[in-house]
Amino acid sequence: MTISKLLVANRGEIAARVLRTARVKGIKTAV
Repeated sequence: MTISKLLVANRGEIAARVLRTARVKGIKTAV
C-alpha cells in the first residue's frame, strides 16, 4: 500500500484496520 492509498482508505472499517495495523507496526498515521 502506498501513502496515498492509506489516506484514501482512511474511511470506515478499512480505516480502523489500517490504523490498527499501522499502530502495531509502529507507523505514525495522519488522521
